[in-house]
Amino acid sequence: MRRDLFRAMGTTIDVTAPTDDAIVETRRIFEAVEGTCSRFLSESELSQVNRVPGTEVSLSPLMARVMHAADTARTISHGFVDAGLGGAVCAWGYDRSFEAVNDRSHGVAPVVAPRPEWSVKGAVLTRSPDTAIDLGGVAKGWTCDVAVERGNARIVSAGGDVRSAAPDATVEIVDPWGDIAASVLLGVGALATSSISRRCWRFGDREANHLIDPRTMEPSDGPILQASAITATALEAEAAAKAILLQGSDGLAWADRQPWIRGAVAVWNDGNVYATTGLEMAA
Repeated sequence: MRRDLFRAMGTTIDVTAPTDDAIVETRRIFEAVEGTCSRFLSESELSQVNRVPGTEVSLSPLMARVMHAADTARTISHGFVDAGLGGAVCAWGYDRSFEAVNDRSHGVAPVVAPRPEWSVKGAVLTRSPDTAIDLGGVAKGWTCDVAVERGNARIVSAGGDVRSAAPDATVEIVDPWGDIAASVLLGVGALATSSISRRCWRFGDREANHLIDPRTMEPSDGPILQASAITATALEAEAAAKAILLQGSDGLAWADRQPWIRGAVAVWNDGNVYATTGLEMAA
């Protein structure tokens, strides 16, 4: 087995693969998806889609596949993970790559339009006016899945998302203070962690973060700082972790009711750690 680290999608990608060629191909997949789906690259297809006026736009095959993945994430998360909230994300200050985001101490809470509507059928995206798409975590998780499902990678870790084809794989979940919150047996499957403790900034008299609650169109301000979920795919894990965090005190109970979620861990803002029933811990 070979292992390599490289930068893509604003994070470090850690790949374990059978050959050097497989690692090169994994890197190529991440670069292709980033070049298509990043909202921080002005010439990406996503940036062009968000600039195009009108309610319908034709997508490339790759962009269409990621948008269908985003539709899946929205459905299984019961609407909590919505790629159509890009306008709200930008309005609250996350309008450039995170390392360039500045505190806005004099910012006034933006008036955000009602929740946008969008759908994708084949290679055509239909949306309500002024809808901006943000594919962030969806694209990252989906790319991890593609790299493993194509046989290029054995394990891929990308900024909190892990997809594994190794039956003995274990993952240590690190809390916002750098301590190990839990060690879980992942095996063949995926784990994703979502946190509002790292990508946050001041906006006026409050703290803002990258996770917009579609019920309020404001940054999440619930009792959970970080949530991790184990599922079959990294796309599913991304959707689960974010939905758990956004639902706050109801999040883990919701996760327990979802047959597609194998287990979940949540770190509360007081430092306490809770998990779903039956979560399989590593020895």
